[in-house]
Formats: sequence, C-alpha cells, structure tokens
Amino acid sequence: MSSDNRISAEMSAEDVTGILASIAAVRSKLPFLLNLSAQERRELPKMGDKSIGFDDKCRTYMASNPEFLPGFIDVAEVNKDRNLRGQLSRVFADLISLTDSVEDTLRVVASEAWMADLAYYQSVREAAKRGRAGAQGVYDDLQQRFPGAPTLAQRAARSGSDEGTAAQPA
Repeated sequence: MSSDNRISAEMSAEDVTGILASIAAVRSKLPFLLNLSAQERRELPKMGDKSIGFDDKCRTYMASNPEFLPGFIDVAEVNKDRNLRGQLSRVFADLISLTDSVEDTLRVVASEAWMADLAYYQSVREAAKRGRAGAQGVYDDLQQRFPGAPTLAQRAARSGSDEGTAAQPA
C-alpha cells in the first residue's frame, strides 16, 4: 500500500478554518457574482477567444465613430463590462488552476482510501469464509455496500445446490 501512496499530508483544523475564511474574503470582494441556471448559460451569447479581437475593434470603433451607436447602448457600461471581463479573466485563471489542483488531490486521496477499504473488505470476507471469530459480523455490515453481490451464505447455498444438480453421466 505504501508504494501506492501518492500523497501523505494533513491539514490542521486551523488551516481549514483559515482557508475557508480566505475564500469568504475573496467572495466578499466579488459581491456582484451571479449564479446562472443551466438554461441561462445555454441561452447567453458566448464570447470566446476568437471574439475578443472583434470586441477590441468594436471598442475602438465605438469611441471613434459614436454616430453608429444604437441609442440603447450605454458605452460607459459596456466599457465597465469589458474591464471587468479582463480583471475576472485574470482571477479566473488562478482559481481554475487552484480548483483543478484541489480536485485532483481530492480524487487521489479518495482513491487511496477506497483501495484500502476494498483491500480490508476482501480480507474480512476471506476471514469470514474461514470462520474467524468476529469476522462474519464485520463482513455482513460491510457487505451491505454491495447489495447486488451475493452474501457468503448465498454463495454457499448456491454451490451446494449446484453440486446436487450436476449432470449425471449417461
């Protein structure tokens, strides 16, 4: 198991509290953040990397040729949106990197724990098969996690009935 251990770390309760406080501090700096529904996300026009150049040109033309601006466009608000987009993009890149690292680490530590759990479960199952004291109760409790799998008693009953129904030589 130790050779499969990709990470060995601990966090103190103070560290967790500090991290959560830092996240809360970041959130407080972003009081304008929105939470869109899945439908709203689908329906919004998207500005991808290829459209940023177009937006830059429109910014220039809106400033140099304002006579073509539709009356409903507030250039000051559009420029605030553009500036905020640039600022959030810088923050977003770091947040995504951090989120990806946390997610990858969480995936590895959860996988390592799950593999240890499965190894323990197999060991308990073997001990129960061999009639070791205390193993059957532990096995019965853990076996509930795998409801579709037959219990040791069901397997034994099947193997006993299979022997009685074996084809007889002709």
